[in-house]
Amino acid sequence: MRARIYKPARNAMQSGVAKTKLWVLEYAPAEACALDPLMGWTGSADTQSQVRLRFETLEAAEAYAKEKGIEAEVTMPKPRAANVRPRGYGENFSTDRRVPWTH
Repeated sequence: MRARIYKPARNAMQSGVAKTKLWVLEYAPAEACALDPLMGWTGSADTQSQVRLRFETLEAAEAYAKEKGIEAEVTMPKPRAANVRPRGYGENFSTDRRVPWTH
């Protein structure tokens, strides 16, 4: 059985970092998806591809994989640059604003 261990990226629709602090162990698909001729849906008999295990640390995920005999590939996350403005949101309403307010 093969799996990959990674830290998920943030949601593209939000600026927050919720659900990005845990490590995820996800099994690789054992077989390709098949097309249902009647409905046109894709499906598979591989139930392991639906399993996602979450761990607090990378070491815990690796220990679990080693204990269960799972061949795991670790993908390290890329660091995210902070997007912090010097004066923050309150600058939009300050009286000494550097740039004039326009609509």
